[in-house]
Amino acid sequence: MTRAASSAAPVQPGESGLTGAAVNSTPGRGRFDRFPFNRLPFIGRQRWHLLTRRDKFILSLMVGLPLVIDVALIWGSAIVDFLWSFTDWQGNGAMAGGGVGHRLVGLTNYMQLFDGTYPFFWSAVLHNLFWLAFLMFIATPIGILMAVILDGQIKGMAFYRTVFYLPVVLSLALIGIIWQLQYAPDWGRGFINGVLHTVGYADPNLFGLHVNFIKDIPLVGQWFRDVSRTDWVGGDLAIIPTVIAASWRHVGYICILYLAGLKSFDPALREAAAIDGANSRQTFFQVVFPVMKPINIVIVVITAIEAFRAFDLVYIINYGRSPMELLSTLITNNAISESTRIGFGSAIAVILTLISLIPIVGFLTVTMREEKE
Repeated sequence: MTRAASSAAPVQPGESGLTGAAVNSTPGRGRFDRFPFNRLPFIGRQRWHLLTRRDKFILSLMVGLPLVIDVALIWGSAIVDFLWSFTDWQGNGAMAGGGVGHRLVGLTNYMQLFDGTYPFFWSAVLHNLFWLAFLMFIATPIGILMAVILDGQIKGMAFYRTVFYLPVVLSLALIGIIWQLQYAPDWGRGFINGVLHTVGYADPNLFGLHVNFIKDIPLVGQWFRDVSRTDWVGGDLAIIPTVIAASWRHVGYICILYLAGLKSFDPALREAAAIDGANSRQTFFQVVFPVMKPINIVIVVITAIEAFRAFDLVYIINYGRSPMELLSTLITNNAISESTRIGFGSAIAVILTLISLIPIVGFLTVTMREEKE
């Protein structure tokens, strides 16, 4: 069997060896200016896609299904809750009608909240604001300080990081149970009162000097009248020990979040500041802190959200009753408990939603402004 002779014509000077087509060899012209690319098998008028129809269908399900669930369960529930706030519905019967418990009442629920008819509303607002202020100006700076300390070259950093982050892993319900045992008034069951009873701390003293006048201070003195049996969360200032318990978790969360941002910080900026003669405090406040602006904004938003959605801790300690009521516990006590005032509880939920949207809208505004710039 003989090999078939090649039918390709010999390549002449100025012709392409790939196709045999004449290519202008004039200086200044590209060598493949006249190459017939449109004749190649992978070049055509049809538009090619990397994703097949099956891939597009699967991606549509992956994106569309969670979106539908989110809209139905979150935004849909918010709209229904907004409509309920204009009724006195108690959970039974139709929402609209003429009888008590299922009639439209307009802005009556909101008027009862703002005019003082419902006495617990404004105290709950103050408690939420106090919760926000304590987390923002005390717990958050402590978390940032711990992050700065851990960012240095110290031994056992992995151990300290685990210790600080451990409360974040625990649920708020479990944290509430832990601190309920810490604050128990019975010295045989409460850890704090048990320690004070064991060491024989019967009277308040400062470095060995008796300071019995503390017992006469309004509100605060109740914690020192019978130290070994103090009801830490039973007095008018019960919100203070409760927010301290919440800070135990919040400090660790902020510490780990800020530490992650510090690890990505350019060390050359610190070296430049050190060359200019700046000390550690000046370097942090004038160099590190401004550069960490995106992380700072996220921390502010997270702190605000944590303050307004606080519920588990307070509800476990005393079911959110006076003197520890919050807006979230008022919603539960009115809409779900025995009172079944769903319309009234929905009005409180609408107000809490509007308040919570303030930091979220602010964060989105700043983020979109920075993207445009």
